[in-house]
Amino acid sequence: MSKMIQDMLAPIPIPKMVRIKQKFDNSKLDDPVAVLREELKKPGGIDSIRPGQQVAIAVGSRGVANIAAFTKTVVEAVKAAGAHPFIVPCMGSHGGATAEGQAEVLKHLGIDETTMGAPVRSSMEVVKIDQMENGLPVYVDKITHDNADAIIVINRVKPHTAFRGPIESGIMKMISIGLGKQKGAEACHQLGFKYMADFVPKMAQLMINKLPIVFGVAAVENAYDETCHVEVLPAANIYEREVELQAMAKRRMPKLLFDQIDVLVIDYIGKNISGDGMDPNVTGRYPTPYASGGPDVNKMVVLDVTKESKGNANGVGTADFTTRRLANKMDFEATYLNGLTSTVCAPTKLATTLESDELAIKAAVKTCNVLDFTTCRLVRIRDTLHLGEIEISVPMLEEAQSHPGIEIVSEPYEWTFDSEGYLPK
Repeated sequence: MSKMIQDMLAPIPIPKMVRIKQKFDNSKLDDPVAVLREELKKPGGIDSIRPGQQVAIAVGSRGVANIAAFTKTVVEAVKAAGAHPFIVPCMGSHGGATAEGQAEVLKHLGIDETTMGAPVRSSMEVVKIDQMENGLPVYVDKITHDNADAIIVINRVKPHTAFRGPIESGIMKMISIGLGKQKGAEACHQLGFKYMADFVPKMAQLMINKLPIVFGVAAVENAYDETCHVEVLPAANIYEREVELQAMAKRRMPKLLFDQIDVLVIDYIGKNISGDGMDPNVTGRYPTPYASGGPDVNKMVVLDVTKESKGNANGVGTADFTTRRLANKMDFEATYLNGLTSTVCAPTKLATTLESDELAIKAAVKTCNVLDFTTCRLVRIRDTLHLGEIEISVPMLEEAQSHPGIEIVSEPYEWTFDSEGYLPK
């Protein structure tokens, strides 16, 4: 990087920070696996499985709490019913849109043949099974289509990052976009997010009508990334129950308890955190005009990409600044596949890239449009899934002290960088 940029940023102060706890509803299930076992016994659950059937269990790419335990519980229940389970990666274009990549994503989540006791059968081949009234094709994973006598879908229900509707991210999206693989995801996104609130449930319902989908396992998480609800949704009831679970998920979502932030620093983005790398419902930075909410953030910095994301840095383009470290880890092909599939390409661009964490943060402070840099309202978070403990700058301390949902847990302290300007890991 040129000395001119380094010299320009050298005198920019980064305000002292304090650590705070944000308090949310922390109620959760003490034993979510035990709850799932009971749910599976209800009518429309495991009694839908017949001895000897080949049963596809569709599992996605998100870092869903207890996802490996939930998957293993379903596998064991299917076996106990005398059927033969196999696991299908259900994640659209993720994992670099390759069969090997999608199986590797599941392995990172603790899901493989050894841990689950059932084979993982991964392929990107699809079969066209129908088309919507507007002509959009409806695809399904070929292995599932050709082999499954029954299909079970497991996913978390939560608000989507790019559109709003009664159905957003959950079982129906998992069916329409995940089980359709890259081709299905591409078809569902073809006309843009403006129509997704309509397309996702309609496409999913067509697939439910055409395929032997027997039930979904729907989880809802609290603000601390813990399971607070898990439920088996028989195929006939998926839509109506998911609408209700979506409302529950929105009530339980974590958020930043500040309306206005000059600089937001995010340590990690990644596909295991959010489809957008970081959840726009938390950052207030949305990739489309069809969703809104969250704080008013002037400048945003992302410092690194998670190991689990395997170089997929989708979402980095939503930020204003990033680091050379993230850029060096970025798998451009995997990242660009997200934009090409979803038709939203701004998040896959590389943000203005500085040589270190320190320079990226200073650049954000310099450009955040405050007269006095020492008054900068700066927030630092690990990622958008973990908002229980965060850091805020001293100029925000008075507001934090008066907020009933915030506890101050440290004295003010200076930032610490290593000799190359990076934050200690």
